[in-house]
Amino acid sequence: MLFAKMGVPNDQLAFFTTLLYFPWFLKGLWSPFVDVLRTKRWWIVTMQALMTALCILLTITLPHPSAEMMAAKETSVGLFQWTLIFFIITAFASATHDIAADGYYMLAHDSKSQAAFVGIRSTFYRIAAVFSQGVLVYTAGYIEQKTGDIPLSWQVTLGVTSVIMLLVTVFHCFALPKVENHNPLPTSPTRGGEGEAKAESRETRAVWKELGEAFATFFTKPGVGLAIAFMLLYRLSEGFLVKLSQPFLVDAKEAFMRDGQVIGGGLGLSTDTVGLLYGTIGVIFLLIGGILGGIYISRRGLKRSIWLMAAALTLPSFVYCYLSMAQPESLWLIGTAVSFEQFGYGFGFTAYMLYMMYFSEGKYKTAHYAICTAFMALSMMIPGFVAGALEMAVGYTTFFWIANACSITTFAITYFVYKKLED
Repeated sequence: MLFAKMGVPNDQLAFFTTLLYFPWFLKGLWSPFVDVLRTKRWWIVTMQALMTALCILLTITLPHPSAEMMAAKETSVGLFQWTLIFFIITAFASATHDIAADGYYMLAHDSKSQAAFVGIRSTFYRIAAVFSQGVLVYTAGYIEQKTGDIPLSWQVTLGVTSVIMLLVTVFHCFALPKVENHNPLPTSPTRGGEGEAKAESRETRAVWKELGEAFATFFTKPGVGLAIAFMLLYRLSEGFLVKLSQPFLVDAKEAFMRDGQVIGGGLGLSTDTVGLLYGTIGVIFLLIGGILGGIYISRRGLKRSIWLMAAALTLPSFVYCYLSMAQPESLWLIGTAVSFEQFGYGFGFTAYMLYMMYFSEGKYKTAHYAICTAFMALSMMIPGFVAGALEMAVGYTTFFWIANACSITTFAITYFVYKKLED
């Protein structure tokens, strides 16, 4: 939304924001060292402090393109060099924080309290999704309406984010219980630092060996080729769609050609309206779809649910084909269409998550699931890199039809997986 409102063309916008998936794609490579080098608590607080500092730097350094450049969507992404650098470092910090937080949760609670608090944990995760995609975007839109200054609106929003992150970091410095030793590495009985160095060396070698075995056993599992194909292709249609759905909502209605590329042709909604319709109501329906999908699949099983899940994931996306052709004025109609698509995505995505758990079963269950999530990130990166360029070549309407045509791959790979699943 930030880059879309700043007038960055869709091809550059989609490509460079897709790069932010890389830390989540690669995080399995350094996750063992989060266990070895420091305590989970240290990683959590340190990464939060780093993200706070980066939010402050983003606030200070955010460029201010001219109103003419933003209106014509001629703002070069090169203007946002430091913004992208700070965002990519933030993404690495966020992925590392995610690794540490998952481990810390299991250490800080016994099995009984883990079960008791898992609902609270997931609820706050959902609140965070609504807050970041809804409240913060609405805030930027509200300030834009009051001041008419788009860069200032996002600068203030990033400043608010910095304050929130700072308060959370300070709170956690005092509130998080210390549940681990400061030196998690086993030490040798020999004297001085030499014993500690040898112990650390042995532990590091053991970690690399364990990591190597986990990777080797993953790629030798029966049906691994089909599983990887499913993880890459099941969400192909949504991978194209999700990258440009918000730019479509805010881009100007009047489409025009420049250098053989299509500019505009969106719905022309204001930022605060998108924050309300897509980032708040849409996300709530996404979460409701996920909850109901979980209930449905738990009662019927994966095999008997997967076809309905595949249909729910892809077919509601055709509402964007309608929206791009009709360009309706009614916010009720647009909000209903977006909520319907988001609900379907949340419902259908449940099968994807459960399949990854199903395929990860075995000795290295945790490591194998982490590898599956890397393929999950890759499944969004591949279409994301080309989505913007494709849209600018053909326009929003044709782009959405092409994106939805990719649902053929969803149903094709579902067919082959369905044949292999147990009841």
